[in-house]
Amino acid sequence: MLTAADIKKHAKRLGADLVGIAPIERWEGAPKQMDPRYIMPRAKSMIVMGFRVMRGSLRGIEEGTFFSNYSSMGYGGITYLYIPMVVINLCRLIEDEGYEAIPIGHQSDWRAIDNDGRLKKNYSRPVEPGKPCPDIMIHLRIAAFLAGLGEIGYSKMFLTPEFGPRQRFGVVLTELPLDPDPIYDGPPLCNRCMACVRACPGNAIPSNKTVRQMVAGRMLEWADIDTRACDLAFRGGMRTEPGERGDYLENTTNVKPSPISPFYKKPRNLYNTGQAICGAAGCTRACMISLEKRGVLKNRFVSPFREKEPWRVDWSQPFEPDADDLEKPTSGLPPMKEAD
Repeated sequence: MLTAADIKKHAKRLGADLVGIAPIERWEGAPKQMDPRYIMPRAKSMIVMGFRVMRGSLRGIEEGTFFSNYSSMGYGGITYLYIPMVVINLCRLIEDEGYEAIPIGHQSDWRAIDNDGRLKKNYSRPVEPGKPCPDIMIHLRIAAFLAGLGEIGYSKMFLTPEFGPRQRFGVVLTELPLDPDPIYDGPPLCNRCMACVRACPGNAIPSNKTVRQMVAGRMLEWADIDTRACDLAFRGGMRTEPGERGDYLENTTNVKPSPISPFYKKPRNLYNTGQAICGAAGCTRACMISLEKRGVLKNRFVSPFREKEPWRVDWSQPFEPDADDLEKPTSGLPPMKEAD
């Protein structure tokens, strides 16, 4: 029979950077809409895999010159391409041994609850009494905590000793009994420096309002995120002033580009959900910089991530390209022609 060591070896061979295992009983007390035991009542184990976001995928936004890479390679591509392939192939290995396994990626697009954890109105209903409304959403950060991979930081981002906030998670639920990992009990990663609070462009992370949740006998606490403010800043937008018109977002007239977006209108999504114009300015970049300066991460680099003050776009000033740039290619190469 496959062992926990076998599972971890194969998961990393398939492409996972981190692997932890939790007994399904650690979900005791979870809200019904987030309890994976309703998905697989016979589940014995939950395998949680972490997939790093390359530090380099944040470089283009940090420099203000290449925004699409984070949303594609660091966000949507990992979520919709890389993680599914790994969790599916790990499930194939488990089911070849005769144990049912469910591959679960990073996204839960059909979930019945909204970003604040409330049931969506007129969305779905239980198929029979006592069951939750479909779809259940597994709280992946709590899943990673239960599997011993790290802790939830003040910004609600999951922090690991390896990469800090730079990873996304996939999960496998299985009937296969596996030896579990202990819940993380190492040195605290988040020191409440509040760098995330100061750097969030939407002021979505309050410094004085938190959520407390008992999980597997541990009291966890994180900031009570303003999800609406986060959603707007995430896409690089901000509300217009009274009497001002803004068409940064499609089908709206009250949103304009914020100082962290160089785009007149929000670019199209990449891989369905990839639209992170903000480049996770507070919750990831500022947090990562703080953790790296403290020297607490295992994934270390020869150069610091940030060496100058972050840029900001001054939308109050007009911009006109140089006449030469409009008349000839800036690279000196002949202009590209569209394919016939």
